[in-house]
Amino acid sequence: MFTRRYLRLALATAAAMSLTGGLLTLSVTNADAAAAKHADDFNGDGYQDYATTGDGSFTVTYGTATGPGTTFKTFTQNSAGVPGNSGDAGGYVDGFGEDLAAADLNRDGYADLAVADRSEKVGGKVSAGAVTIMWGAKSGLGTKATRLPVKAMSHPAFGNELETGDFNGDGKADLAVADGSDTVYVYRGGFAKSGTTGKVTKHSPTPMTDVLEITGLVAGRVTKDKATDLYVLGQGYRKDKMIQYAWFLRGGKTIKPSSKVVAINNSEPDYDPTGVIADFDKDGYGELAVSDVPYNKSAGSVVVVRGGKTGPTTKYRLTQATSGIATAASKGDCFGYALSAGDTNRDSYPDLAVGVCGEKVGSASDAGGVHILRGGKKGLTGTGSQWFTRATAGVPGDPKQGEMFGSAVRLRDLDGDGDKDLLAASVNFSMSLYFRAGASGITTGTVTELSLAPSFPQ
Repeated sequence: MFTRRYLRLALATAAAMSLTGGLLTLSVTNADAAAAKHADDFNGDGYQDYATTGDGSFTVTYGTATGPGTTFKTFTQNSAGVPGNSGDAGGYVDGFGEDLAAADLNRDGYADLAVADRSEKVGGKVSAGAVTIMWGAKSGLGTKATRLPVKAMSHPAFGNELETGDFNGDGKADLAVADGSDTVYVYRGGFAKSGTTGKVTKHSPTPMTDVLEITGLVAGRVTKDKATDLYVLGQGYRKDKMIQYAWFLRGGKTIKPSSKVVAINNSEPDYDPTGVIADFDKDGYGELAVSDVPYNKSAGSVVVVRGGKTGPTTKYRLTQATSGIATAASKGDCFGYALSAGDTNRDSYPDLAVGVCGEKVGSASDAGGVHILRGGKKGLTGTGSQWFTRATAGVPGDPKQGEMFGSAVRLRDLDGDGDKDLLAASVNFSMSLYFRAGASGITTGTVTELSLAPSFPQ
């Protein structure tokens, strides 16, 4: 889950505005690895909650039977019981809350939240990085927090990426943590509020994988066993050229790293990619859909890596030049900047929401929009796809230059009717648009605004 992507763009854009004067998805219902009904039900009331990133903070909005409620709380490292210090961390902006991952880590019926801070100074070690577990309770998050045990070293940026899943298939929630270089740590459950965890293993690419610097983690079921698998995204080198890779770690009693990597882009890496795993063709194997925004002069694309008995197999690429997709591929469109998967039209095939934040709408450059690509027997295609912008009938507002609508998207059943609704936003603005889903897919009859960012875990 790549919540940091949204935050980085928001901070960068805010800085630019101040200078210029203004311009089988890894479901949150995680039956694999959670004793709680939902992997993000932090207060145990039976409803999904929403943890979203901030600037050195995160906010939890508690869910209701009809979706996000009005009860929320923001946490920083100045909050009672949270270890560490807010603010400048050895010359780096505080990264507390940049990445989030939810699961019932101690199996007490309340979901917990792992909170990353790759900038944290620990034991005098600058930018050592840390991960804090905020424990769920009847009153929600905030009653107790525990820092994940790790030997502090200067500049490893521990907590660079987070994912939860049942990586060894024993029914307990595990936590995968990447540092800022090439190492993934897998902490097995069970976890305890005292700070103890199960066995910890470290995984780094071999020289055969052409040196991988980690930029993302994506968890989900790729093979047909009961364990969660893990893709490690990153930039590597081939023939002295930097490219984008995906490295596969197969879950099981013993995690089995692949000796090979899948090339996502052979010319230029995406330094902050996003991805999701879902069985788009319902063949029993999960596919990885991953962004390749730099593709074709940043027109952008999505690469889909098919799953098989032991891991990744073949791949295909989707762009705005793919048949059936509404818009044309143009330089700087950033097709694929944000991704989220879920069944939006009740046909049991997962669909893919694709943010295109650089799309020109009318005369408004970088106004942005969102495609919904359909899953089916042939996987993801442009057939029957949908396209939404501020210019779409029924959508509030008008296209604005530089809005970058679609730079944040999330598919989730917000209203509890069984299909995945669309929450879409620009990281430059505080409000999201809530599109409800129905038998025909995403609808625009009752689009409303919500003060909830789509940066919560899948």
